Amino acid sequence: MAEHRRFGRSLEVLRAEAAEEISMIVEHRSRQGDDPWEFMPMLPSVDEQVVLILREEALEMDDAIGRRSAQWSMHPASGQGTRLGEEYHRLRRIALQHPELTEAVWKLMGALPKQT
Repeated sequence: MAEHRRFGRSLEVLRAEAAEEISMIVEHRSRQGDDPWEFMPMLPSVDEQVVLILREEALEMDDAIGRRSAQWSMHPASGQGTRLGEEYHRLRRIALQHPELTEAVWKLMGALPKQT
């Protein structure tokens, strides 16, 4: 994400941004000569793209804030000790802030690569 985005946008604005990003991906891949019939099923839904946008922003915010305190990392809601750890907490926070995206969050949690 090249530009800095403002936090606190409405879900409608986030969905519009996500739809625009998806259409840019479609246009870019089509101009490269990729067959839309092949790559369209692999693209995220608009809500999944919103979750990915919010996740990227959360990563940027977490980097800006720095590492969580040791006390907070031991809290059960932190996700520590789960398969996903910090990623679980980040995505859970998105689902709590935007309940309409809960299904997309859980779907993406299932698609996350397993950590070893």
